[in-house]
Amino acid sequence: MKSVFNSLRLQWLNINMLHVLAVFISTNIAAIVIWQLEISHLAMPLVLGIIATALSEQSNRLMGRLKDLILMLTAFGIVSLVSQFFLTKGWIFVPLLTIITFIVVMLGAVGGRYSKIAFCTLLVAVYTALVYTPDVVWYINTTLILLGTLIYSFISLLIYLCLPNRATQESLATYFDTLGNYLQQKSTFFDFDDINRLSDKKLALAKANTAVMRSFDEVREVLFSRLDQQHHHFHTQKMLRYYLTGQEIWERTSSSHSQYQDLLEEFQHTDLVFRLRRLLELQAIECQYIAKALRHNFDYKPNFKMQRVLKGLQNSLQYHQKETKASFYQLSSMVENLKNITLLFEALYEENICNDFGKNNQQTYRLLSENISGIGNIFHTIKKQCHLGSELFRHAVRLSIVVFVCCSIVQIFHLELGYWILLTAILVCKPNYSATKKRLVQRILGTLLGVFVGLSLRYLSPTLEAQLGIIVATSSLFFFFMERKYSYASFFITIQVLVSFDVIGLGKEMAILPRILDTFIGAGIAWFAVSFLWADWKYLNLRHNLEETLKSSSLYLRHIMAQLQFGYRDHFGYRLARRMAYHNIAKLSTTVSAMQEEPKKYKNSLAVAPQLLELNYTLLSYISALGTYRKESDKINNQFEFSTIFFQQGKFISRLLDSTHSEIKLPNSQLNDLITQLQHLEQDYLNHEKDKSRLLVQQLSLIVQLLPEFDRYVKQL
Repeated sequence: MKSVFNSLRLQWLNINMLHVLAVFISTNIAAIVIWQLEISHLAMPLVLGIIATALSEQSNRLMGRLKDLILMLTAFGIVSLVSQFFLTKGWIFVPLLTIITFIVVMLGAVGGRYSKIAFCTLLVAVYTALVYTPDVVWYINTTLILLGTLIYSFISLLIYLCLPNRATQESLATYFDTLGNYLQQKSTFFDFDDINRLSDKKLALAKANTAVMRSFDEVREVLFSRLDQQHHHFHTQKMLRYYLTGQEIWERTSSSHSQYQDLLEEFQHTDLVFRLRRLLELQAIECQYIAKALRHNFDYKPNFKMQRVLKGLQNSLQYHQKETKASFYQLSSMVENLKNITLLFEALYEENICNDFGKNNQQTYRLLSENISGIGNIFHTIKKQCHLGSELFRHAVRLSIVVFVCCSIVQIFHLELGYWILLTAILVCKPNYSATKKRLVQRILGTLLGVFVGLSLRYLSPTLEAQLGIIVATSSLFFFFMERKYSYASFFITIQVLVSFDVIGLGKEMAILPRILDTFIGAGIAWFAVSFLWADWKYLNLRHNLEETLKSSSLYLRHIMAQLQFGYRDHFGYRLARRMAYHNIAKLSTTVSAMQEEPKKYKNSLAVAPQLLELNYTLLSYISALGTYRKESDKINNQFEFSTIFFQQGKFISRLLDSTHSEIKLPNSQLNDLITQLQHLEQDYLNHEKDKSRLLVQQLSLIVQLLPEFDRYVKQL
């Protein structure tokens, strides 16, 4: 019985189901209030308040939730009252809603918190226009919207107080899941029978890296939103430890100590590569096991089979050492790196987080310091986005035009419930063409089926109780499918809206044909806007992405060289540089993926884009490998002659990376001289594998070998 209960708890008490549960309870309370007080004509604004609040929920600490509640009550109340007032003034409502649209979209520059609340504020304005009737007292709809906001916020707060750490653990679990997938993808590199597909595997690994980056950003926001108030709390420190360990595993896994094809060809008749792959696969499984432990709230214990596999790999490495193959030392370094990853897993199990952990990592809390606060900073951030090169600004202008056109159509033709066109348009219109096209198809399919089902229910003559039950069920199912299958979500929310109109007494005006026509018109306007108003393919700039990636890679390299020279410190500046390097490579990967979805529009760029992504990812892997030696700083600096030359060359290489994307090019003779110096230095330290000198020089050589290719691609772009 206990196992059945645990299974049920683990499967259903995830963060998405808790969100749906809050909606289900809140809409049930609203339904009971409507039924008991016999105020069915006021049902829609009350339920709208619940839905708008649920869509904007995001904070993961008590004070953040209370601040969001105050912000939502203020924004929803003002917009609802203003919309109602100007709806009676004819054309004045059109420019008003257009201006509101531009403002709420541009608030997305400030951060996800403001963006969600702002968009839901726009939805409140549209729904207010849909449900407005002149015979209702002016403050009633607004009051009910705010009451719905309070009901949902109260229920959500109760659930949060029962499970305060659930969101943090879920986010960390997702992070380790994607990290496990990344390790699994990396293990496919060590396959003798698939050497010719290394390029495809690198592209797949870059996409897996993008997924890790996305989940990393999410967990960073969730975790660090708690640190202001709770950084001395044991659980918060424990989660922070998992987060930082995940970062370290990611960096070490991303590192590359050699060219894989040469390595595979050289060791194809040994068991070494097979053992490497086996260890990586076990480490991938271990990441997924950590994710399971976090989700299911039990203590993580490592699988000590990794130690046996690692021991077997080390024994095999020692056995083959006498063969003195050219790539042996790179392979030895890879084994050492995998050993350190294994030790990181064990450290999570063995180390107790002491009370001094927070004190020794105060700079860690600054990782979210770019979160913007203060009116001046907010205006400055928005101002920086006000140019056509910004996707956010283009979307704000485009969506504002869409709102203006839709509202004008309603005013010109005096359409009853014509704001359905506007509702469809703003839900379909996304910042880029590919996302809009996908959302458009899903929205039309879901809405069409929802209109038929929703309006057909009227012929069953359901009672008020049945209608309220349908509203509760469809509202809950909308949130259940919203992240999983948007077409299903559209289907259920369409039924919910139609039944709500029937409950408030406007059902007779909700004919099937006009609603279908409104859906097509709204979707068509959205498609036209993203296709012809500042279309993506005119602004998607591969060269700009390349420049940003090279700049951040150069900065990352400089931070690594500084730590190798002046001592290991896992400080804020280094982690920020590392995060920006990974963020920009993920951004480049997203750009390439967007191009591949529309091959006809990006035909010229796609001739080089995949190769460019592969090259950038290879560069980052070589730099990351250098980062794994930061703890060897003392040993490196003890070799005065070596360290003097090594650090000088490392800094020069970072300048070469900067010059690759700039108009001021360094002479080829300097690059040739550098290659010669590195070759001589590598020969001088040929037998210094124990002190890492040779391996460090080889990493610099691998980076330098990529520079001519970067130069060639920059010229092509």
